[in-house]
Amino acid sequence: MTIKRVGLIGVGLMGHGIGKNILAKGYQLTVMAHRNRAPAEDLIARGAQERNNPQSLARDCDMVILCVTGTPQVEQIVYGEYGLLGAMREGLIIADCSTAEPDSTVKIAADVAAKGGHFVDTPMTRTPKEAEAGKLGLMTGGPVDVIARIRPVLDCFADTIVHAGAVGSAHQLKLINNFLSICHAAVAAEAITVAAKAGVDMKAMRDIVMAGGAASVMFGRLINVPLADDDSHAQFAIRNARKDLRYYTNMTERLPVTSFLAETAHQITVMADNMGYGERFIPRLIDVLMSVNGVKK
Repeated sequence: MTIKRVGLIGVGLMGHGIGKNILAKGYQLTVMAHRNRAPAEDLIARGAQERNNPQSLARDCDMVILCVTGTPQVEQIVYGEYGLLGAMREGLIIADCSTAEPDSTVKIAADVAAKGGHFVDTPMTRTPKEAEAGKLGLMTGGPVDVIARIRPVLDCFADTIVHAGAVGSAHQLKLINNFLSICHAAVAAEAITVAAKAGVDMKAMRDIVMAGGAASVMFGRLINVPLADDDSHAQFAIRNARKDLRYYTNMTERLPVTSFLAETAHQITVMADNMGYGERFIPRLIDVLMSVNGVKK
């Protein structure tokens, strides 16, 4: 069955770009708003329809995309009052773009399959800028034939799509990817803090680091904070980083595998959240470490 009608639950920083590009490619789109209504209102002005609960949205769609914060939100959307499970029918596909716990993903997929539908994990990489440009990176987990059915929709908003394996495997890969990204950010924040306290020239630091083996995408983004007080190059909330690292360490504990660096980075995000930085973007870890170490910006 060809996908023609797409539902989108979670129209926030990332969801707006996803929805905009789906509409631009001619699909019918039905949305449920994020707590900030502005992105949804923009999509409605572009031609999207709106529903106020998951069941009513799913009844109008061939495929539903979830783009919410994490596992509690996904489980509420699936199992809660007026949840997707109550609207499940043969052939309906749910694609979860959230960062979620793999064990939950596997359980949801089994419950959805029991009612004739499909639940696949399609978590994202990159930022709202790439979402708006239709150039996200996606990992996919699920049966190859199901992924093939939704691939034309995924192509609307992603230019890199990697199949990770069975259901749950994409969420595993996403947690590993985010562990690397967030730890790179924590390391960069510490290095920048030390450099600031030592009086190192930040432009010189940027030029030498980015020209050698110590270079990283995250360092290149975070260095804009001391150079220009600009945190817009990594629009990812510290509270979400905290959540993702905990999901990662939950996974490593169940395997079991040691995860010393993840635990350290997680505690840095906990400290930042407790200091009131939870809703700030991850480059503001620099501000947190400078504050703790008595460094003047």
